[in-house]
Order: sequence, then C-alpha cells, then structure tokens
Amino acid sequence: MNAPSRIRDARVDQIVKLAVMAVGGQGGGVLSGWIVALAERNGYAVQATSVAGVAQRTGATIYYVEMLPDTGTPPVFALAPAEGDVDILIAAEMMEAGRAIMRGFVTPDRTTLIASTHRNLATLEKVTPGDGRGDPGEVRKAADIAAKEFIAFDMEAMALRSGTVISASLFGALAGSGTLPFPAESYRDCIRASGRGAEASLAAFELAREAAEARAQDAAPEAVATTTRMSGPETLRRAYGALESRIATLPPEAQEMARAGLRKVVDFQDIAYGGEYLDLLASLATKDRAAGGETHAHAFTANAAKYLANAMAYDDLPRVADRKTRAARTPRIATEVAAQPDTLVQVTEYLHPGAPEFTSLMPARLGAFVESRPSLMRLLDRLVNRGRRMRSDRLASFLMLYTVAGLRRWRRSLLRHRNERAHMAAWLDTATTRLPKNYEHAVETLKVRRLVKGYSDTHARGLSKFDRVMTGSTLVEGREDAAQWTARLIAAALADPQGKALDGALDTIRSFTTH
Repeated sequence: MNAPSRIRDARVDQIVKLAVMAVGGQGGGVLSGWIVALAERNGYAVQATSVAGVAQRTGATIYYVEMLPDTGTPPVFALAPAEGDVDILIAAEMMEAGRAIMRGFVTPDRTTLIASTHRNLATLEKVTPGDGRGDPGEVRKAADIAAKEFIAFDMEAMALRSGTVISASLFGALAGSGTLPFPAESYRDCIRASGRGAEASLAAFELAREAAEARAQDAAPEAVATTTRMSGPETLRRAYGALESRIATLPPEAQEMARAGLRKVVDFQDIAYGGEYLDLLASLATKDRAAGGETHAHAFTANAAKYLANAMAYDDLPRVADRKTRAARTPRIATEVAAQPDTLVQVTEYLHPGAPEFTSLMPARLGAFVESRPSLMRLLDRLVNRGRRMRSDRLASFLMLYTVAGLRRWRRSLLRHRNERAHMAAWLDTATTRLPKNYEHAVETLKVRRLVKGYSDTHARGLSKFDRVMTGSTLVEGREDAAQWTARLIAAALADPQGKALDGALDTIRSFTTH
C-alpha cells in the first residue's frame, strides 16, 4: 500500500532567503536588524539568526534572514543558509564574497550577490611572510560566473565619505538592487527609526542606492605618478635635484626603481645617505654592464635598486618612532576610524622592547661590548623586557617617541647600523661574485634580501630565513639550475611563518648535493 503523498506548501517558494557576511566593526548586526524591520514594516513574517565567525578576521559572522508575506499562519523558517538555496548574498568585503562562493551560497540560477570591492586584509593574509594577499580580481571573475547578478563597488568609501559605517551603504545597495519588493522610502524609515547617526547613514544609503540602481562599476585605478614634488629648504631641494639627475646615468630599466629607492633612503636618513645609495648602485650597474647585463634587460641593476634601498632603509627603533610621530599620522588614523570633527581619538601604542633593541641604540663599540657578554645581556633583558602601553596622543609619551626618532642624526654611529652595513656588504659581495658566472643566479641572490624586514623578533626570524636560503643557494652554486633552486627557496621561505616549507626545500637540495 502506497503512503499518502504530502502536499507541498506553496508558501515555501515565496520565502526570500538572504545572508549577510560581515566581520566586527562593519555593522552586520545593525544591517540585519534593519532588514528585519524592513520586512515587518511591509507585512512580512521574518526570522533572523546569526552564526559567529572565528575572531581575528579568519571568518565572518553570517547573519541569515528568511521572510515571506504574513498570512496569519506562523511559518517555519530555517536557522542557517544552505548550499544552493540563497536568494540574496550581501558581502561586506570582497574576500567574504569569495568565501560565500566557495561555500556554495552563490548560484547562477537564483543568487544576487552584492559585495563591496574594498579590502580588509584577513589575518591569514597578514601573517604570511611574503605577499599573502588574495587576488580580488579572481573573486570578481568567479562572481561573474557564479551569481545570477553581481553588484559590486566600493561601499566602504561611500560610508567613510558620509561619516558612518558600511552597513548603511550595504543597505542602500540592497535597496538599489531591486531584489526585495519594498519601496525605497520604507528603507529610509528603518534608518530614521534607528535614531543616532541616522543622517550620516541616510547619506551613505543614498550614494549606494543610486550606484546599485545604475549598476555602477569601480573606475580603473589611476596610474601612480613616478615623480614627487619635494618640499623643504631651497638648498636641500637643489641637493636632492642634483642626486636625482645622476639616475639618468643608470640603465633605463633601473631608473624608475632607483628614483623610488632614492626617495626612500633620503627619507630614512638624509641627502648624504642618498648619495651613498647612488654610489653603490652605480658601482653595481658597472659590474652589470661588464657581465652582459644588456642582454638581460639589466635585471641585476633593477633588482639592486630595489633591494639595496630596502637594506639601507632598515627598520630600527628611530624609524618606527619617526613613523609614529609624523604629522600625517593623526589625520590618517582619524580617517581610518571614521572619526567626526568633534570625536576625541586616543591612540595607544604597544611596545615590547628587549635587550637586543636597547643595545642596537648604543654606540657601536659599547653595544658590541655588551652583546659579547651574556651575563650583561641577561641582566639588561630582565630590566627592560616587558610590555608597555603608551598613549601617543599624550604629550609625555609623544615626546618620548619623538626623542627616539631624533636618534637618527647619530644613526651611523650606532651598533644596529654597523651590523646592517656589514650584513649588506656580505650579501652584495656574494651577488657580485656570482654575476659573471651565472647572471640569473646573481639576480636571485639579490632577491633573497626580501626576507629581511621589520625589527625585534620579526627581524630575527627574517635573518634566520635569509641565512638558510643563502646556505641553500651556496649548495646549488655551479649548477645550471642554481637560479631556479634559489627562487624556490625564497618562495618556500615566504610560504609560512614557521619555515616548514623552507626546511623541506633545503632537505630536497641536500639530498642531491651532499654525499
């Protein structure tokens, strides 16, 4: 006997299923509340749930809303989105759109995908030693294929311009998309009812609504100018101009990078330091030409222009303090936190200096003396190695940082500078020795320098990886594929903070180079 068939409830097909993917500070909860209020204002039964993501930008909170016209009979709604069963997906950031596509929430037969094109880098993108950023262009391509309709523009910029958070512009994009059968004025009423900050939220709402209605696309990024207008005393500007004119004697392929490098080292120290940079670069360019660099588009000089500048403008405590006390930093922070003119912004710095950081600020001979005595280093570390929080918006803390920044005038006499120059000289010597024997290997040797960055523990880890990659590059020296193996070592060193990939690459090299 056949079981009686169940009659499908026709209202199931009327349910609108909407998901919002947002992280802390983007107003996902506020947006979800507005959507619920919008549905209720228009006679819909509605339910909203949220599934919290992992903290520190490794996952977004998913706010899920289901709604349908209220007929008086209580509906049964789902508590979470299902693959292939979402009508509207709102992503508060481009990579969240990518995550939604990967999880199957976006499908070409039904899903309208609304996403802001700006980027808030995830923790996994930040902790990668190299460039760990995801490619938003790939997400765009996937979204064009995966979504029924894809609406994307920089909604964060609209929110900041209006003095509010992105939830308001996301709400506007939802209104402009036309995916919900509600009038625009009903959206505005929901914002007005939220009270404080309604005017700013309405401004962002209108900008995004109009852009979504017009299906606006972000403009192509403008080309970055390669020249910079210098400001300062006339004598210094003339001196800088004289330095810049020397760049014309370098191979054309290296000139743009040399200009950027010159700006960097002069900003780091002074005009004379810029002259040292160009002297070293000119010497390397001469060796490049002698090694047949023209047939290689002078790749050696071009890479030297980049990595030599990075080596000379290393991250020490005076530079960090200088960055924290520059006049441009205060308005930049205010912009990032969307502070209003009457908002009081407080900035707290977290500092954790150890003994090596203190000795690096000592005169070279004194610092070397202390470093050579483990007992003194242990004593110094016990005295100074503890975390400190400083309010750099207060005068006393600002003056302390400003004083540390002022140590740049004595930088050439400090232990850190002596160590950095010795390290740089050894690196360049290895690269130039390899240049006439294997041009490509010499170029890759210059690129190893990208592993060294930061200060304190970050700098120590970078130096350790640098030394291990240089060791591996020595093992393959003399082989025709030495450049390729060195490039693989660099890529492995940048793959993870722990260096496990680098260990594996080195083991592979040792397997065929040692007997």
